[in-house]
Amino acid sequence: MKITQAMVLAAGLGTRMRPITDTIPKPLVKISGKAMIDYALEALAEAGVETVVVNVHHHADQMEAHLGACPGIDIRISDERDRLMDSGGGLVKGLKRLSPSPAFVMNADLFWIGEPEHELSNLRQLAAMFDPQTMDIAMLCADPERTTGHNGKIDFSLHPDGRLTRYKAGDANPVIYAGALVLMPGFLADAPSEPFNLNIYFDRAIAAGRLCGLKLAGEWLTVGTPEAISEAEATIQRVSRGI
Repeated sequence: MKITQAMVLAAGLGTRMRPITDTIPKPLVKISGKAMIDYALEALAEAGVETVVVNVHHHADQMEAHLGACPGIDIRISDERDRLMDSGGGLVKGLKRLSPSPAFVMNADLFWIGEPEHELSNLRQLAAMFDPQTMDIAMLCADPERTTGHNGKIDFSLHPDGRLTRYKAGDANPVIYAGALVLMPGFLADAPSEPFNLNIYFDRAIAAGRLCGLKLAGEWLTVGTPEAISEAEATIQRVSRGI
């Protein structure tokens, strides 16, 4: 399936990244010389995405200036300056700026590196996997053994048929939500207009047997604290050297 639109969730306060985020929004914190959100935007562009909605709140003017200078993608702003909408509410508001066709959704502060050359990228594989007839959400997942900066919490179990369920101790094939998914915007048609957490809809999809996962290729990184920056940069250097 070809997917040409996406939303990037980027409106968080980044409180654990203070004092850095006292003066800069977390998505613009640089990791190995590149703003975190640019890892997501580049992955989307490589996958063929043409239009991206980005929600903004904290240091919104800086976000708009940065995004306005990004070439090659039509970037639309979902303004949350007046009210943060949480992950679910922010997604619902932002998707109104896109068409009702399938869309990628990505977090601005989670990314991966080291995808194998001469293979489809993770996002292209996710798009190819997504079947709206049998899935509400197709989610990219990370192997806990190939992460940097993660707190150790396991989110889901990935079953042999590709279905995801909430992880319970002892479950086989534990995985972490990697901050990228595909859905049909209509799945959120009955969502409230108030702020809410997207996990409500993850659980709804699980209950219907329609939450599916794909394990990503490469190394997954999350940068939640100032100390995690050096860890992420060390991983990027290691992967770039092929170690």
